[in-house]
Amino acid sequence: MSTATAPTTLNPSIIGQAEKHHTAVLTRALAGTTLDEKQWIVLNQALAAGEPVEQGAHIARIAAMTQWAHTEVETALNALLAKDLLATTPHRLLEPTDTGKAVVSKVRTESGAIVAAAYGAVPAEDLATAARVLATITARMADELSHA
Repeated sequence: MSTATAPTTLNPSIIGQAEKHHTAVLTRALAGTTLDEKQWIVLNQALAAGEPVEQGAHIARIAAMTQWAHTEVETALNALLAKDLLATTPHRLLEPTDTGKAVVSKVRTESGAIVAAAYGAVPAEDLATAARVLATITARMADELSHA
């Protein structure tokens, strides 16, 4: 009988597994919303901005954050406009509609309990260390990718 032991060091497999589990939680919360992951991120980030955003800048920011092609982000954004989850202001900026805000609230509520329980099992100082480590790894990889 073997027992699982905690990994002794951070590695791509551990990061990948964590990311896949985050995605699975999100997928469960998105069920019934008609949104896919790309649409969710574009909508959620528009709401997180706290104010209307310029479309081109929003697309560029999401593409950089996710490493998706600009066209993929634009397709997701256009789907959100068609679903009336995002709207264009009179000044040609994007903002979530009331329906879009309600969808974000629903998804955050449904995924939030699972995420909070998982992160709550880790001491705050360990989460702070993990955040610094992952931010450094991500920045280094982004730098390398920018040279390609």
